[in-house]
Amino acid sequence: MARSCSGGSQISLVRELRSHIPYSVFSVTLAMVLTGMLTSVFLLLDPLRTPAAAGRLFHCFHPPHMLLSATATTAMFWRHERNLWKSVLIGFVGSVAVCGVSDVLIPYLGGLLLGVDMHLHFCFLEHPLLVLPFVALGIFTGLVAAEEIPRVTFFSHSGHVLTSSMASILYLVSFGLTDWVSSLGAVFPLVIVAVVVPCCTSDIVFPMLLVSRRAADASPPAVRSAPPAP
Repeated sequence: MARSCSGGSQISLVRELRSHIPYSVFSVTLAMVLTGMLTSVFLLLDPLRTPAAAGRLFHCFHPPHMLLSATATTAMFWRHERNLWKSVLIGFVGSVAVCGVSDVLIPYLGGLLLGVDMHLHFCFLEHPLLVLPFVALGIFTGLVAAEEIPRVTFFSHSGHVLTSSMASILYLVSFGLTDWVSSLGAVFPLVIVAVVVPCCTSDIVFPMLLVSRRAADASPPAVRSAPPAP
């Protein structure tokens, strides 16, 4: 049975969220600056081809986003419960479903709210062979890295948020909202919602809520450094 409402599980969940949020904010900010530079170059070179160029970049960022999401989700669960098949399933669902919401569905709905004629495009349904190898490798990396690399969830989560932010903005550009910089005041909160909420859900909340009762009880508490000897 999954442990979803016990005191120890809630404390671990809050601790993980608190530790990851600064990485999320920094990654979103950096992604908006980088994507703004890229789309500005596209508009200067050939405004008519900007959506096509952004679409190519979207398909370069969306699969790696799934890889990093699968890595972070799998590693987070594997840190707290050593159940292989459960880890694989959680890594798969947490990356494919949540990345589709973050990179596609929320930008699509946000574009509609801004009055833009958007096109709905799910890569997992239309190009499954483009994304499935990345998901599989991400799950494998999460299992291995959780054992070998300290703080792997922080690094994978930061990369996850960065690529997700860029993918979300590039989706807006390629499928409707070409000049997103002119709507920056509306796009910024949209990206925050599209990225931070789904990414934190898939990387932290989703795997932590599915950790079994016995595994949650066995999870070690946070280690604090000892005070210096007098």
